[in-house]
Amino acid sequence: MIRADFSVHLRPSYLLLAGSDQGGIILFSQWLSSLRKSSLIRPFMLIGLLWLAAPSVLFAQASAPRQISGVVTDQTGATIVGAEVDCDSGCSSAKLTTDDRGGFVVSQLSSDSGVVKISAAGFQARTLDWRAGTHLKVVLLPASAAEQVTVTANRTGVRAVESATSVTILSAQDLQTTAAFRTDDILRQVPGFSLFRRTTSRAANPTTQGVSLRGLGASGASRALVLSDGFPLNDPFGGWVYWDRMPRVSIGSIEVASGGASHLYGSDALGGVINIIRAPVDRNAISLEAAYGNEDSPDLSLAASRSMGPWAIGLTSELFRTDGYIGVPSDLRGTVDTPVNSQDASGDLTVRSKLGDNGSIFVRGSLFGESRHNGTPLQTNSTTIRELDLGGNWDGHELGLFALHAYASRQSLNQSFSSIAANRNTENLTRTQKVPAQQVGFSAQWQHALGTRQQVVAGLEEANTHGQTNEQGFFGGHPTSTSEGGGREVNWGAYFEDIIRVTPTWMLTASGRVDHWHNFDAFAPPNPAQAVGAVSLPDRSETFFSPRLALLHKLTSNVSLTASGYRAFRAPTLNELYRGFRAGNVFTEFNPNLRAERLTGAEGGAIVTGWDQRVMLRGNFFWNQITRPVANVTLTTTPNLITRQRQNLGSTRSQGVELEASGRLSNSVTLSGGYEYTDATVTSFTINPALAGLNPSLVGLDVPQIPRHQFTFQASYSRPFVLLGVQGRFGGNQFDDDQNTLLLRRYFVLDATASHSLRHGVELFVAVENLTNRRYDVGRTPVLTVGPPILARAGLRLQFGAR
Repeated sequence: MIRADFSVHLRPSYLLLAGSDQGGIILFSQWLSSLRKSSLIRPFMLIGLLWLAAPSVLFAQASAPRQISGVVTDQTGATIVGAEVDCDSGCSSAKLTTDDRGGFVVSQLSSDSGVVKISAAGFQARTLDWRAGTHLKVVLLPASAAEQVTVTANRTGVRAVESATSVTILSAQDLQTTAAFRTDDILRQVPGFSLFRRTTSRAANPTTQGVSLRGLGASGASRALVLSDGFPLNDPFGGWVYWDRMPRVSIGSIEVASGGASHLYGSDALGGVINIIRAPVDRNAISLEAAYGNEDSPDLSLAASRSMGPWAIGLTSELFRTDGYIGVPSDLRGTVDTPVNSQDASGDLTVRSKLGDNGSIFVRGSLFGESRHNGTPLQTNSTTIRELDLGGNWDGHELGLFALHAYASRQSLNQSFSSIAANRNTENLTRTQKVPAQQVGFSAQWQHALGTRQQVVAGLEEANTHGQTNEQGFFGGHPTSTSEGGGREVNWGAYFEDIIRVTPTWMLTASGRVDHWHNFDAFAPPNPAQAVGAVSLPDRSETFFSPRLALLHKLTSNVSLTASGYRAFRAPTLNELYRGFRAGNVFTEFNPNLRAERLTGAEGGAIVTGWDQRVMLRGNFFWNQITRPVANVTLTTTPNLITRQRQNLGSTRSQGVELEASGRLSNSVTLSGGYEYTDATVTSFTINPALAGLNPSLVGLDVPQIPRHQFTFQASYSRPFVLLGVQGRFGGNQFDDDQNTLLLRRYFVLDATASHSLRHGVELFVAVENLTNRRYDVGRTPVLTVGPPILARAGLRLQFGAR
């Protein structure tokens, strides 16, 4: 937990938010009072207020010439030639178009500020404020889903309709029209996205926030890689994800590429990749969202950036706290049941510099902290993460485009576990854990176009992780034992991809990657069931080749067929190898003998566009077979305790169909939705001879935490001063255990949001999650826990400059 020895006093209880010529005064006395309750977020609150209090530093333009200039690009950074620039106030030259480098200059200004509109065929128009002497960097988003570009599916910019990989892109508009404000809740719009149990990250223990795509099996460890602009967000020790690390208003878009992706991304991408793309910092802009919700839930999210010649600086921060809710239904509660609550704070500072006209470098430092109460007085956890990111790119033209990333992180997780009496009226501390971990890694990539029909990509990556768990056992409130477990992992990989446009109607993509996983300096208690002491363990390593071959054929200008086959793998995490845990009255043992999971998969489908590219439909059949999947296998069951252990099963199979549709029906109305049917079952199961008789065969049973049916839809309506959005999601029945005895019933949740623009860049909004107040099942441990009640938030959004 992050603490500070100072407090913030504001008097009077008004906050002046400056970001335009006139600014605005917003009454937030209740919000500030609640926000100041948390010592965790005071340092971040002070940073945010100091940043907001210095608009003159951000936007001052001393001795500025009486002209404006700019460059117009798409979301991949490619310049847009011929874009229309319409200056409707303060300009003598009203209209012009961008040159062959995407640039424009408006001179002979008659005022010091005004508004400019940028538009281009196939893109959404942008309206921006300008000041004399500024250089605008304008990013235009696609006008339709068919025009969207993905950089995640192939590690290079490819139009979504020309990618054989199934990709879902959540644009800036999608993010603005959703009521959800946590990244994991936003991603629930994507069919096939699931976490270990259904709990939102506002309330869930972070070690249960592993992500799965296409029914490969959710657990604490993710079976999909989560990135932020190419930097990994998966926890280096356990593979789960801290979804609250990324400030909401700093997110520009999110791309979800489903299907095995180890051919480009290595071990963590067994089931796909989620890439959270930040808004660029090389522009003068400020975005702020401040809101207050029921359950005493204030939140503040800030992103500000400033461009100064070749230099650019960006600051983001987010603060949140909530008193939470009691997760156990009223008819099952006891006196030990208390609200599940949390508070968190995150912030980062980015400095970027151009290297001539062809390159740039940047450095980013970030800090994150959170603290949680997990439903009873003795079950708590807290986390701190510090990270430093470095990167650069250089366009060598005929030599290709080069990119280099490096990162280092250090973190600590503190957690406590307890046993609860059957009547839920007494609780006893059973163990505490301190889990320090650190990771250092780098990636280098080269891409080059060979003529007009071929694009090649190649790269190297390495990640070095060191972590351990230090445990203290308790009985009757007194410490009884100590134990340690942990080790080191080194993962390195080399990949190559060749994208060939064989003919105007045929596109072939061939790729492959070699990975080597090495586990060494490992130690753990000799008996996982009685974690006492530690012994050294032998070194282990595995090498794996992950190929992928994909084909796209355009039958007509509006219909394309896709097919692909691939292999992928996932190495066990240090958490699965050396750390046990307890959830309710379920204890799960570690297993230092786990081997890597291996996947073989195939998929095929069609992409259909229509109505002048405003509508896009995508359908896929998929089949995935995992050998040696890591699962939590039940060993014994008693009235007071269920004991499980992580084991490599024989194999599981996930097969099904996914359908997605999106369309812009008019300039005001957009609709999208998706459906996924997943048949995820255990196809073979090897019983440990030492456990014979305790462990029935699991063959034919459903993979835990995977529903057979998922359905989502989104609708938005926008006018110059009004924006309305509605989202709904349905999840079918699923099981919380390997033996399919703990059922989580199907559910449906409806969210809605509405906003009203007071003037350009200033709007009020209301967002409601779980509009029907449905308390749906989220877990059985084995006591039933339910999801959050209705959460209503109201607040203010400010957005100025070129965002």
